[in-house]
Amino acid sequence: SGGLVLINGNNDTLTKTAIAAGNSPTLMAITAARNIVAAFDSSSNNVYAINTATEKSIGQVPLPGPTSSMVLPTSNPVGYAAVSSANIPGYPVLGALEVMNFSSGALTTIAVSNAQTVVANNTGSQLLVFSNDSNSVTLLNPANAIPPVDMSCFPSLNPNPPQNPPVCTTINGFDRPVFAIVSGTTAYILNCGAECGGTQASIQTLNLTTLAVGPAIPVNGATWAYLSGTSLYVAGDGTPTGQLCSSLTNAVNKKTAATYCGTLDIVNLTTMTDPYFNSPAAEIAIPDGYHDRMDMSSDGQLFVGSRICTNIGNVNDPVGEVRGCLAIFNTNTGAVVIAPDNGDVTGLQSFTSRDVEYVAEEGNLRVYNTLTDSLLINQDYLPLGTIPVVGYAYDVKAIDFF
Repeated sequence: SGGLVLINGNNDTLTKTAIAAGNSPTLMAITAARNIVAAFDSSSNNVYAINTATEKSIGQVPLPGPTSSMVLPTSNPVGYAAVSSANIPGYPVLGALEVMNFSSGALTTIAVSNAQTVVANNTGSQLLVFSNDSNSVTLLNPANAIPPVDMSCFPSLNPNPPQNPPVCTTINGFDRPVFAIVSGTTAYILNCGAECGGTQASIQTLNLTTLAVGPAIPVNGATWAYLSGTSLYVAGDGTPTGQLCSSLTNAVNKKTAATYCGTLDIVNLTTMTDPYFNSPAAEIAIPDGYHDRMDMSSDGQLFVGSRICTNIGNVNDPVGEVRGCLAIFNTNTGAVVIAPDNGDVTGLQSFTSRDVEYVAEEGNLRVYNTLTDSLLINQDYLPLGTIPVVGYAYDVKAIDFF
């Protein structure tokens, strides 16, 4: 059976038996204080919450369908999950943002059509919900939602009294928005553009106080991002297939057997400019696919992961080029390493006290040395830089600060 496996992050060894979290735990979310971690079980659609200090369950909540996006914005046992397939009984609506109270097991449903991704501000007072094939962003104030079902996003169907601030506000003026990075009262909205059936990938600011939307800053592709200081690292394909690898200047990718590549852009948030946009001499080539994982190591190595990418070669029979969905960008030198591994990247985790990065790729838990950007293989118990987790390793979170 599945579970949450505990690993000693100092020496990469398994420490004890798994914590129960259903038969097939996949996606995890953790609070900023790292006191609670939640895991979604794909076999039951339940979300299990664990107290990381006691390593014991604090409750579970059943979702009405699968989720690929959860957040736990505060140290309280309350989380939020986007469920695009949620049926709203009695209403012709499909999709919801689910408010999960792990202490009581209660679920409050806020109906949002085709809700796919949720991003929270640091207090959890505002939620940004992104829906498939939409040019709008839904802003929620979850504290005012009326359980068990709140229909505030549908005024014609809404039996709930108005709230101040309103539970639901629809903000227009985007181009297939899919994700956001929130910094203070500013949200940097990622417009997926052509890759998601729209026009042009770009970044736009959204003032969470005034709800003013800034102008679009074009980038080569935008489905995921990582904020470091005044630099916003943005990854995407830009088109349904991505850019021709042969048209990009990165030597590693010009020699690849893959036809199409994704790109990594760096937006200067002080000037709101992107020198990498539409410039083959400057574009940073990375594997293609849908990019939805990023993490920065303490020594400035940016790990960028995607799924449904073009796999080249076979890591188990490494003859010639081997690559999958992982790129490592050195933010200090600009060098790019395309990791010689196959498969979707579903989890990334760095540490402050060690020069390593944990990478969940194709069900394997790899350990990369961030000083060499290669698998850590100098220890007998790490053949090929892999921690021997039984089962499919889907995600990885550090539950302690070190």
